[in-house]
Amino acid sequence: MTTSNTTKTTIKATNVILHAFDWPYNRVTQYAKDIAKSGYKAVLVSPPLKSYKHESGTQWWQRYQPQDYRVIDNQLGNTQDFRTMTAVLKEHDVHVYVDVVFNHMANESYLRDDLNFPSEQILDEYKQSAENYEKLKLFGDLTKPLFSERDFIKAFPIKNWTDPWEVQHGRISGGNEDPGLPTLKCNENVVKQQKNYITSLKQLGIKGFRIDAAKHLTLEHIQLVWDKNISADVHIFGEIITDGGATKEEYELFLAPYLKGTSLGAYDFPLFHAMYNVFEKGQPLAELDNPYSVGQALAYDRAITFAITHDIPNNDVFLDQVMEERNELFAYCYILGRDGGVPLIYSDLDTSKINNTNDLPRWKDRWNDPLLVQMISFHNLMQCLPMKVLDKGEDHLVFSRDDKGIVAINRGSEPLNIKLPSGKFAFLMSSDEKGSISNEMVSDQFTIEAQSCAMLVQADMIS
Repeated sequence: MTTSNTTKTTIKATNVILHAFDWPYNRVTQYAKDIAKSGYKAVLVSPPLKSYKHESGTQWWQRYQPQDYRVIDNQLGNTQDFRTMTAVLKEHDVHVYVDVVFNHMANESYLRDDLNFPSEQILDEYKQSAENYEKLKLFGDLTKPLFSERDFIKAFPIKNWTDPWEVQHGRISGGNEDPGLPTLKCNENVVKQQKNYITSLKQLGIKGFRIDAAKHLTLEHIQLVWDKNISADVHIFGEIITDGGATKEEYELFLAPYLKGTSLGAYDFPLFHAMYNVFEKGQPLAELDNPYSVGQALAYDRAITFAITHDIPNNDVFLDQVMEERNELFAYCYILGRDGGVPLIYSDLDTSKINNTNDLPRWKDRWNDPLLVQMISFHNLMQCLPMKVLDKGEDHLVFSRDDKGIVAINRGSEPLNIKLPSGKFAFLMSSDEKGSISNEMVSDQFTIEAQSCAMLVQADMIS
């Protein structure tokens, strides 16, 4: 996958990423073996930096309000915990990806009037526990601030979210009464410190970076930070939320310039909205046969595909984009079955407090759901094999992967008979009422039940 204007990474574009959202680092360590066994090739963890923590816990969004890049010390763990996690995942051949927050620093206006980061209080903590913090240090001089007032843009809240200049220079805030998150300038010191931070993380073995709130960064800032050297041998993708694909206002204002001005990856919000329109709003499944051809999906080698992101269930403004459970499963079957993009699987620890139909936290331990694990297995078996649509209609879509694997989705009310390519196939997964995972053999044709999806592979591909 291309990772900068001139650099390409050796990481395959087909690797599945587990988004272990707001997991403590030691929990990731605990499940490292199982994560690898489930077929994941990478784990994305929340921002590894210094942010506010409290003995009784803090909200997930505190992790996205940096106090200092030079130390990992937050509610999820510290630098030592992070190093241990990285080493254990490496033993299981699983890469570590991290969130980086480069648009802003923490809103601490309720505590102080200055814009020194970290604050004098934190610098004093460093001094009082110098030996401990030296062990936690990633880079730099902890006796001095990382940023000062000259590194921030003059404060004003974003009001017009379709004005790129305002979105990239204003503060993200909760309204007129909220001073918002202090927005960093694109200046020499900011770029230098952010590159130092990335370099230190790469030295720890980090192989991927998610750029949080990338639509709020100027293109110049992104280009200066993610230069050839910084981008070498890592997978980088930006979070640029849009309301759809080509011709949609947010796409044209924010995502299109990013795609043109960099060769980094990006969240495939165009494809997400195409799937949402099909599975939630009832548009024909046939519209998903080749969404890229009509501007409703990103290029195969730049897309991060998903059925849900952490913002959707955890922010009121996006709650209406949470799919019904069955439809989310259909979406995962589609993105893990199709050719193109890097699938990102979301699993939290019940930050949203949304329950599933069994009245359990909906996305807690979603990562190792048996049906989902089988879908990942299909994805890994079919890496880079071409995709061909076999049948499509209002309520169904069937495609093959070089006639070695079959994906079928039937949201209709009646079973559907599907003709198979030559050969003998085994069911890898079916989401019918039995939720079956079996090696049942079929040839010539098979029946997919109503309101279900299935994946089959050539019998000789599985043991």
